[in-house]
Amino acid sequence: MMEEEDLEFVEELEAVLQLTPDVQLAIEQVFPSQDPLDRADFNAVEYINTLFPTEQSLANIDEVVNKIRLKIRRLDDSIRTVVRGQTNVGQDGRQALEEAQKAIQQLFGKIKDIKDKAEKSEQMVKEITRDIKQLDHAKRHLTTSITTLNHLHMLAGGVDSLEAMTRRRQYGEVANLLQGVMNVLEHFHKYMGIPQIRQLSERVKAAQTELGQQILADFEEAFPSQGTKRPGGPSNVLRDACLVANILDPRIKQEIIKKFIKQHLSEYLVLFQENQDVAWLDKIDRRYAWIKRQLVDYEEKYGRMFPREWYMAERIAVEFCHVTRTELAKIMRTRAKEIEVKLLLFAIQRTTNFEGFLAKRFSGCTLTDGTLKKLESPLASTNPFLEDEPAPEMEELAMEKGDVEQPKKPKAPDSPFHGIVSKCFEPHLYVYIESQDKNLGELIDRFVADFKAQGPPKPNTDEGGAVLPSCADLFVYYKKCMVQCSQLSTGEPMIALTTIFQKYLREYAWKILSGNLPKTTSSGGGLTISSLLKEKEGSEVAKFTLEELCLICSILSTAEYCLATTQQLEEKLKEKVDISLTERINLTGEMDTFSTVISSSIQLLVQDLDAACDPALTAMSKMQWQNVEHVGDQSPYVTSVILHIKQNVPIIRDNLASTRKYFTQFCIKFANSFIPKFITHLFKCKPISMVGAEQLLLDTHSLKMVLLDLPSIGSQVVRKAPASYTKIVVKGMTRAEMILKVVMAPHEPLVVFVDNYIKLLTDCNTETFQKILDMKGLKRSEQSSMLDLFRQRLPAPPSGPEGSSSLSLLAPTPEQESSRIRKLEKLIKKRL
Repeated sequence: MMEEEDLEFVEELEAVLQLTPDVQLAIEQVFPSQDPLDRADFNAVEYINTLFPTEQSLANIDEVVNKIRLKIRRLDDSIRTVVRGQTNVGQDGRQALEEAQKAIQQLFGKIKDIKDKAEKSEQMVKEITRDIKQLDHAKRHLTTSITTLNHLHMLAGGVDSLEAMTRRRQYGEVANLLQGVMNVLEHFHKYMGIPQIRQLSERVKAAQTELGQQILADFEEAFPSQGTKRPGGPSNVLRDACLVANILDPRIKQEIIKKFIKQHLSEYLVLFQENQDVAWLDKIDRRYAWIKRQLVDYEEKYGRMFPREWYMAERIAVEFCHVTRTELAKIMRTRAKEIEVKLLLFAIQRTTNFEGFLAKRFSGCTLTDGTLKKLESPLASTNPFLEDEPAPEMEELAMEKGDVEQPKKPKAPDSPFHGIVSKCFEPHLYVYIESQDKNLGELIDRFVADFKAQGPPKPNTDEGGAVLPSCADLFVYYKKCMVQCSQLSTGEPMIALTTIFQKYLREYAWKILSGNLPKTTSSGGGLTISSLLKEKEGSEVAKFTLEELCLICSILSTAEYCLATTQQLEEKLKEKVDISLTERINLTGEMDTFSTVISSSIQLLVQDLDAACDPALTAMSKMQWQNVEHVGDQSPYVTSVILHIKQNVPIIRDNLASTRKYFTQFCIKFANSFIPKFITHLFKCKPISMVGAEQLLLDTHSLKMVLLDLPSIGSQVVRKAPASYTKIVVKGMTRAEMILKVVMAPHEPLVVFVDNYIKLLTDCNTETFQKILDMKGLKRSEQSSMLDLFRQRLPAPPSGPEGSSSLSLLAPTPEQESSRIRKLEKLIKKRL
């Protein structure tokens, strides 16, 4: 029974001592211990096995038991000490809590006392400040009353004085008094409900109305609208009246200004009536001379009469400009048939000069009412070819060989007077545009005649390949026309001029450039398409002369210059035209035309050199390669090809020195044309013996080295060939070498031969494989089994029914390229 009770006690103790993982973790952090007895997962059996791992260790059991008993006694002592120490803790805690509660009650009592004292203090402050506020309100009301009474006294006295001074026309005193009265009256706006105040306000308004009518009557008497007589000098009364008008309703001031300007310009309307001889454009100088005299006369007589802030001189000039623009527009509509280019440009030049004079003399502050639309397009030039003045001979063409001074460079866009008068000429600028159309047509005809008279460029590296002089002349003329037209207008006339530019850029490309390229269909001295297609052995192929090569290079360089300059011209036109019209400026079509001329020129040079090499390649394909007994130096056909390259390429390179990128294009196009053709003729060399294949391999390597050196062949300065060109040559000629290496390989065993072919050529086309077999001289019966084996050994295509078709789509072989060329040749033959 005792044992059972002990077991139950142990189980209950274990249940009580079962702690949660969080509590256990906290105990381990606070009381870290390495003793196994302190572990939460303590296992007594494992602990005993640790103490007595073997039977021999049981000999020390008494010693171990004694240590454990000692440890138990120490733990009991520690527990006893702790329990005794906690005996009086509860009583001490209750005592401390009671003391804390008493302290809190005392604190609440003190806070309540402080709050009561604060409320009493606040009440005392309110009682003290209430009296002070009453005194402040009384003081403010008293001050306002005194101030208002003073203002009322001033207003009543001022109104009486104002009415008296108005009757006596004492405008000098009225100007100062009226401003003061109006300032004082502003303080009484909130008192207008008082009859006396409202009456004074009405008297002030009546005085202002009377002053305005009286001043207008005085000016009408001094400057009557009918007649041109004016008093000899300014009046002090009128000068003071202007000061009063500054204070009155702005309409009074505007009416004075309007009447004075109208009276001042009445003589102008009479002198330059539409039916007068001086009213026409050829005497437009007299209009501007008249207004300049009037401005000088105004400054002498009336400069001090009107306030400076009225800008009367500028207003007179601006009104003169508006009147002049209207009158000129009317007379030009009536006599439109009499307007000539020379007369129109003369009038515009004189007008723009006058506008420049106004811009220097006046600030333009009176033009802020929106009566003039300022130009929006920038007129400053940053392009070097637009900075110089036009050549004198170009000026003569524009002016129909006249001696009229050309308009000056456009004014800065911030000039408010730019176009204030000259806008009236814009509807008639079609005369100028038609004149430029005619002049440019004559200029192109002259270029054509000069080219025929002078002939093609001389075969000289200093002259050949240079830009044709006519090209520079054309763009100089374009520059001058653009500057002139942008000064006249930046609207629709600029669009019309752009259309003319486009027309003659195309004509220049057709008549001067394309029209003078050597014809490939000519029978004498030129290269014909039929000769390009001939493959007769030993036949002499007609090729371009040295002069014709220089001409082609010169036309190519000219087209390249025109292409770049046309792009600059488009940019400058967009800068000078109104922003809303920039999208209508587009010279892309003309730039494409010059690009076509460049491509045609490069193609002619490639065709010429390519055709010169055709007889040599034909000779190669006609040789009996199965009879070659030993390998020697390069074959004669290789020497012939190299000779043609050394003859033509240095000439082309020297004449295209200024356009290196197009010389590179020439080299690339020649390589893309020659290498496929060489491989095509290589397939025609059949049958080939082992020695013959070795000789062909030597020849192929020689051609490869020559082609790699082609960009700098015959040059004293050796430059590295462009990477794009080198890649094409290496890829194409390496394929030719691989073809010959396959031909040289033994065809037995068949599997090894087929695998070597696929590895070296990576070509899955059965047609190419059969050509290799033909070059080896195999019979058709032998070829049949090899073709079957070849089809079996082909790698599976990535997609599509046939691997060869997919590969050919991804990367066309030189043989496929040559097949396309043959189809093109057949098509050309049919058309011829």
